[in-house]
Amino acid sequence: MNNRYVIILAAGKGTRMKSKLYKVLHEVCGKSMVEHVVDQAEAVEPKQIVAIVGHGAAAVEEKLGERVSFARQAEQLGTGHAVLQASALLEQEQGSTLVINGDTPLLTAATFEQLFAAHDASDAKATVLTAVAPDPTGYGRVIRDAAGNVLKIVEQKDADEQEQAVQEINTGVFVFDNQALFKALHQVTNDNAQGEYYLTDVMEILRGQGESIGAYQTADFDETMGVNDRVALARANQLMQARINRAHMMNGVTFVDPANTYIDSTVQIGSDTVIEGGVVLKGRTVIGSDCQIQSGSRIVDSTIGNHVVVTSSTIEESIMHDHTDIGPNSHLRPESEIKSGAHIGNFVEVKKAVIGERSKVGHLTYVGDATIGKDVNVGCGVVFVNYDGVQKFHSTIGDKSFIGSNSNIISPVVMEPNSFVAAGSTITKDVPRHAMAIARSRQENKLDFWKRLPLGHDKNWN
Repeated sequence: MNNRYVIILAAGKGTRMKSKLYKVLHEVCGKSMVEHVVDQAEAVEPKQIVAIVGHGAAAVEEKLGERVSFARQAEQLGTGHAVLQASALLEQEQGSTLVINGDTPLLTAATFEQLFAAHDASDAKATVLTAVAPDPTGYGRVIRDAAGNVLKIVEQKDADEQEQAVQEINTGVFVFDNQALFKALHQVTNDNAQGEYYLTDVMEILRGQGESIGAYQTADFDETMGVNDRVALARANQLMQARINRAHMMNGVTFVDPANTYIDSTVQIGSDTVIEGGVVLKGRTVIGSDCQIQSGSRIVDSTIGNHVVVTSSTIEESIMHDHTDIGPNSHLRPESEIKSGAHIGNFVEVKKAVIGERSKVGHLTYVGDATIGKDVNVGCGVVFVNYDGVQKFHSTIGDKSFIGSNSNIISPVVMEPNSFVAAGSTITKDVPRHAMAIARSRQENKLDFWKRLPLGHDKNWN
């Protein structure tokens, strides 16, 4: 196999996006468009990937890091001018070079491989990826001769009426003989309606030198779409989401309503898990097998074990081990860990805390900065008071302890194993093993208090 190289065009500002964020950094299913492109480019095992950056160069370079080399295009003078900026890195190399745009997140490595294969099987110096567009407006047209050979590619603004009627379009993806590409680029002029240096002019230059120009037509027009505005971005998200959800379903995951389920490309899900509609799974989330993720749940950068039930709850940067459950309407904030068999009920918030095996935090409770042991029962309305306005403090609850409803644990507190807190207590001191802490005022009943009220003398109210 010839050496392969990849050039990614990522210098444009994307004015039609009307955004402070540079176009290629807009996300599709949890990952920037240019990262999607790099992912697929890496899969064809190129010797080098060069990203052409301009607007927002520092931000793009930070996003891609050491995955690619960079060349800067100080002025955006067209696609041909952009590719030429990679000459110092690639001009002397022998092999085939794939040129793609950084705003085409739906393109796949499989399509790139097919394009390389078509190029390698011919004696062409350049091969263009084409597609048939239902509405070709705005795209460059692929003009062929009677035998089907590619004559040229004409941009929309430079096309005559007959050329504009052609539906086969240039997707902006090419494979070139590398050295032929850079030699031709030095001959490209900007004598066109836009006053730009078009990469597509390389085709006519090569053909004028007697070289053949090839084309590979993909059957999936949607895959080739470029994103230039928010409408296209929304469409790209829909198409990518359908692709992601289909892949999970083919791997044994059940989707109750896939059209209304939103899963980032980086999420992993085990077989026989059921995902209901309205679920959002983001980031580096990993979900095990035989789970139920019920409607209205949102899970971000978290690890969910096997046989876990999540009911209409939010989980962020946390871990739920096997055979646990949470919800409805509860929230795991970052650095929370729910051990095997534990139960988190409704309207519970857990933050930077460990809930031990088989422990129960039933409802209406806040657990912050705490370690709760095994087989602990935390009653309704318990609050771990972990912040004094300056510092956060940690409390530890021993195994098989019991915290009664409506109690406040004023951290730092240590409850030793098998200890108890009476309901309605405010605990400020450690609780010894086997002891019960009671910290509340003694009840006193004021007899006949009703008679002191104006209504107390009204026989209709007695």
